[in-house]
Amino acid sequence: MIRKVWPLVIAAISLGIDAYVLAGVLPQMADSLTTTVAMIGLGVTAFTAAYALAGPLLSGRLTRGSTARALLIALGLFNLGNLITTLAPGIEVFLASRVVAGVGAGILTAVATATAPLMVADHERGRAMSLVTFGLSTGTVAGVPVGMLIGQSAGWRWTMALVVLIGVISMAALAIRAKTLPRLDASAGGTAFAVLRSSRTSVGVAAAFLLGVASLGLYTYLLPMAEDRGLAGLGFALVWAWGIGGVTGSALIGRPLDRFGPKPLLIALPALLALSFAVAWLFSSPIVWLIAAVVWGAAGWASVPTLQQALTADRHTQAMPIIAFQMAAMYLGSAVGAALGAALLTAGVGAADLAAWALLPAVLALALTAWIATRATVRKAPESAQVEACSVA
Repeated sequence: MIRKVWPLVIAAISLGIDAYVLAGVLPQMADSLTTTVAMIGLGVTAFTAAYALAGPLLSGRLTRGSTARALLIALGLFNLGNLITTLAPGIEVFLASRVVAGVGAGILTAVATATAPLMVADHERGRAMSLVTFGLSTGTVAGVPVGMLIGQSAGWRWTMALVVLIGVISMAALAIRAKTLPRLDASAGGTAFAVLRSSRTSVGVAAAFLLGVASLGLYTYLLPMAEDRGLAGLGFALVWAWGIGGVTGSALIGRPLDRFGPKPLLIALPALLALSFAVAWLFSSPIVWLIAAVVWGAAGWASVPTLQQALTADRHTQAMPIIAFQMAAMYLGSAVGAALGAALLTAGVGAADLAAWALLPAVLALALTAWIATRATVRKAPESAQVEACSVA
């Protein structure tokens, strides 16, 4: 049953919150730790870099012998890093704690996403992967506003304490279910970089990077983009429109994935993402921008499990390193996209015109995913399984 995956979803929610929660409390943290906002921002870079390296390099080694052990160690590191962040007395300890949390998060994402489809029937694989992405997107969407709300009322340390609490709950849930977790193929542990020899995998990782640059990178500048279009009063609504789109897209994409396979979605989703950017660039109507934000969030987040399914459906034993590289590329793309946006703004580009610049990586990603769609050997579920899939919650 699909409900078996929920302990992994809770873990993904805590990870999603942690990845972006600092954005809402940067000034408070800078004052508390007697440093600058820029130095606190380095914590996001430290987290992302550790995440990107740990997933591909360490997840396979930790899963040798026990998937449950790998997940619990990853969550333990993640929770420890966040606990140290909560108690950090100065900037040095803070930065070190973000590295520890990033290592745990990178391992956790790779192992959890590879484990989820093994916990369900074949005709539910798409939904299992999409549920983990649902957790990530829900945490990301909730991270900034929840962090700001708690930070303003109780202080930023209580914001981080919430992340620790959710992480501990997910750790307890996984510990209870440890004996029921499937073992990942041991051969996957020694082939992390070998999977990149496959042209389909390397192209998929490149596509994930470009989608991260375009979707998550541009999201960093959603508020200044709206202000530049004369829609400053709509900023909060646009943030929530993007978030609602992301949560809905990642929650609902599983059934189409299981029923039709990823091939048509590999083309449709990046195309919709590019279309939303074009609309935001060309129009300034509040209604049009709200719709574009919903489509942007939905297409961006729904692309994550779609690409995972396309790259791993016929390579189950190599799923974990493939997913590790994909997710590392996506988060690196997010960081690169944010940096490129800052460089463009510094060079005098109008904030609203960033949507036009984001079209370039989005269209390039579409070209790559279309290439994968023409070469993927993904099998659809049998007709009987499809019928059953439509009836299983």
